[in-house]
Amino acid sequence: MNLRDVLTGAVVMGPMTKGSNLPYRRLCAGLGATVLVSEMVLARRLKQRRRGEYALIRRAPEEAVFAVQLAGNAPEEMAWAAALVESRGADFVDFNCGCPIDYFTRKGLGAALSRQPNKIRKIVSAMTAAVKIPVTVKIRLGWKDDDRNAMEQAQAAVDGGAAALIVHGRTREARYRLPAEWDAIAAIAAAVPIPVVGNGDLLYPHEITERLATSGCAGVMVARGALIKPWIFREATMGYWDISAEERVAIYREYVRLSSEHWRRPDQTELDEYASQRLREFTRWHAGFWCRYAPQRADGSWPSMQTRESAIVGRSPLETLLGRDDDAALDYVTDQLINGGDFASPPEKSERAADTRGDARDANGRDGEGAAALQDLVAG
Repeated sequence: MNLRDVLTGAVVMGPMTKGSNLPYRRLCAGLGATVLVSEMVLARRLKQRRRGEYALIRRAPEEAVFAVQLAGNAPEEMAWAAALVESRGADFVDFNCGCPIDYFTRKGLGAALSRQPNKIRKIVSAMTAAVKIPVTVKIRLGWKDDDRNAMEQAQAAVDGGAAALIVHGRTREARYRLPAEWDAIAAIAAAVPIPVVGNGDLLYPHEITERLATSGCAGVMVARGALIKPWIFREATMGYWDISAEERVAIYREYVRLSSEHWRRPDQTELDEYASQRLREFTRWHAGFWCRYAPQRADGSWPSMQTRESAIVGRSPLETLLGRDDDAALDYVTDQLINGGDFASPPEKSERAADTRGDARDANGRDGEGAAALQDLVAG
């Protein structure tokens, strides 16, 4: 596979803890995503034969190009894990050097590696020696604003034999609070001999077109944008979709169908208690992002990824309901989607807005630090 050809013009679905679960990737593939990346997978847990971690490297038939993102800090372990995911059918493997979550950085994973370019070089070299598929590296601009070393990280990845670089246009310190710095991404793209995929704040098709045209990147990656509006992949090729509330519900119901299929045991026709719990947990979690969608404003301007639209008044009662972010509304929407309801009796608005950050454990049962541990859901 020529990775440069694959990435040129591509809109890649990024790796997201919990967000890029297999049913959601299938949903996005059905809406036009052609290059998709798994959730962040811990190499050590693969080595320990953790069943939950192995589930993360499964590929769906709909995924035209599928990559697994690995996190680790030991060259031999990462090489072993890369060979494993290659044997399981991954088209390329991505090395996570960008995850900002404290729980992982304290263990020397993710963005902690940004402070050790030499280690990045050694790990990439070990991975490329262990596999025939391409190895990519996902980085941020540096650990913090006064310690930016993205060029050093990028050169280390190139020296190690990386086939492509994915650059999230923020420092670890910035998390997701500040706008992505596409000028910095462009500078890296101009400086390295391998293709660069730019990542950050892409929510509407004109933004994708502009970044592809001006950044020098081969392709772009969407993460939170895909959680908010999975049809962004369709828009990337067909233009802005002024989607109706009913069309949105149809997409969300398709996710419920795919999730039910995913969680249902092969020997059963109905969901057991565990599968039902997982279906509701994931659907409710995703609903906390779907409610953030806002269409183009009446004056022709566009909402921003960084500024959440407040008190969305929709063009119909259903659209208004889908834009509510309070717990009562999200619980109701979740129940209606799962049970095939008609959304005819929405509840009064509750005082507390929903928290989409997760709880003390993510989708795979990893120990966390409460909601704060998963406040940054994109794994890199």
